[in-house]
Amino acid sequence: MSQDYQPLPFHRLDSGAGYFRPRQSLPDQVTTDDPALTVMTDLSQVTAYTAELTTPLNKAQETMIKRGVRLLLVRDADGHIVGLITSRDIEGERPARILAKAGGAWEDLLVADIMTLKPKLEVLLMAEVLNAHVGDIIATLRQAHRQHALVVDADPGTGKPAVRGLFSLSQIGLQLGLDIHPEQHPTTYADLEQAGIDHPVKSDELLP
Repeated sequence: MSQDYQPLPFHRLDSGAGYFRPRQSLPDQVTTDDPALTVMTDLSQVTAYTAELTTPLNKAQETMIKRGVRLLLVRDADGHIVGLITSRDIEGERPARILAKAGGAWEDLLVADIMTLKPKLEVLLMAEVLNAHVGDIIATLRQAHRQHALVVDADPGTGKPAVRGLFSLSQIGLQLGLDIHPEQHPTTYADLEQAGIDHPVKSDELLP
């Protein structure tokens, strides 16, 4: 029996209409005993912000500020990850050292000039992160003296390795209850120790 299908009416798009974006809701408060996934930015749920090797450094910085992130993945023309660049790279001493040695202006610098190249990147495996706790991630980052860690998983479409997630000490500190402003200073290991690595954060333990 044939179905009597009915066309839907069209309506005008209201002025000022935006569009939906992928979004991940991380819990506002965690403890070090919570699963590591509660503090991982999952790139299967949120947009990964990227730059290219030829992206001007000031453009990369503008993207970070506009998107409210502190790290961009650097990709090649085929979409493969070739490194990363952080706000600390841009705001640190590396640009000045390069300009002092090679000359030129800050506006001439490219992402490729100061990024961390793929051979120097060490990543965590999603299979191991699944069994880890927040405290384990903190211990990992503290031992490596790093602010960020990438998490690699198998792409379900290709079966090849792909960056699946990101851990940030600043983000973890905020979820632990630290009053941290990443735009002013990075999360320090002393901050995290004061938050209490081995016990949940209580309201009267929050830093001013």
